Amino acid sequence: MRDYPNRIVVTGGSGFIGTNLIEDLLKNDCEILNIDIDKPRCSLHQNIWCNVDLRDREKLISTIKDFSPTQIFHLGARTDLHSDNINDYSANTQGVTNLIDACIETNSVKRVIFASSRLVCKIGYQPATDLDYCPTTAYGESKVLGEQIVRNHSKLPFEWVIVRPTSIWGPWFDVPYRLFFDHIKAHRYVHPGKMIIKKSFGYVGNSVFQLRQLMSAQSDLINTKTFYLGDYIPIEVDSFSKKIAKEFGVSSPLSIPFFLMNLLAKTGDLLTNLGYKNSPLTTFRLNNLTTEMIHDFSEISKVTGNLPYTEDMGIHETVNWMLKKKEI
Repeated sequence: MRDYPNRIVVTGGSGFIGTNLIEDLLKNDCEILNIDIDKPRCSLHQNIWCNVDLRDREKLISTIKDFSPTQIFHLGARTDLHSDNINDYSANTQGVTNLIDACIETNSVKRVIFASSRLVCKIGYQPATDLDYCPTTAYGESKVLGEQIVRNHSKLPFEWVIVRPTSIWGPWFDVPYRLFFDHIKAHRYVHPGKMIIKKSFGYVGNSVFQLRQLMSAQSDLINTKTFYLGDYIPIEVDSFSKKIAKEFGVSSPLSIPFFLMNLLAKTGDLLTNLGYKNSPLTTFRLNNLTTEMIHDFSEISKVTGNLPYTEDMGIHETVNWMLKKKEI
């Protein structure tokens, strides 16, 4: 990518990945604007935050035109799974359309990274191509539509990349991956028997590194392409949980036979159907835990090269952050 003055917009900069990305960008010589409807998680980012809803087309366009960015990390989205109505996720569809309109009207924009989600496909599904979708949630469907809006737009006047974050964890995280660490600390996590479960997760420090590399890479390596964000080597859930426990200084999680966990999950389903909102285990959660989720990072590794953090380094940084924040 040619050298441009670094004026960077991060939509969703108050979110988990966005907070970490802005922390990294602030260490470098660039001007940053965080566009988000939520206040920054880090108080030090307050002075670069602008309260704008992605669905407010006119305000979004005027805000971006006034700032005249050269690059945009579009991370802003509604990311929960609380609704089955795709219309509730208009920030992920209309928000993309509005951002594209803003970029077109702001001729300073040279490159945009659009964040999608691994949930454009169900857990465990290996898509044959970037256009092979099988979402099972309204959120996933909204992200499919968001990708299609970008791909179907004729002759965009800027370079673009789509990224699909996998299960990202680390400092400033929240539900659901924060809960995994919390449960281990509180001795509430149990592993299903002797099952070896491998999953493509990503430490957020590595994800930020990948985003930065994609933003600065040569055009022919990234333009109009789709990449998964995550660590190249999948975690093994049992080993991962034991390393977290060791870092916290607590005993390793117990394991119980799968048939017993399955029985507990069915009991949780019954409680949920009766209106209990905090069942510790349900069939849905058990299936998510035990289904392997492996993604191919061969293409992004050609662009980003070696990642800066090992699994052990990420766990150490994350636990230290949790202890420092005194939120456990």
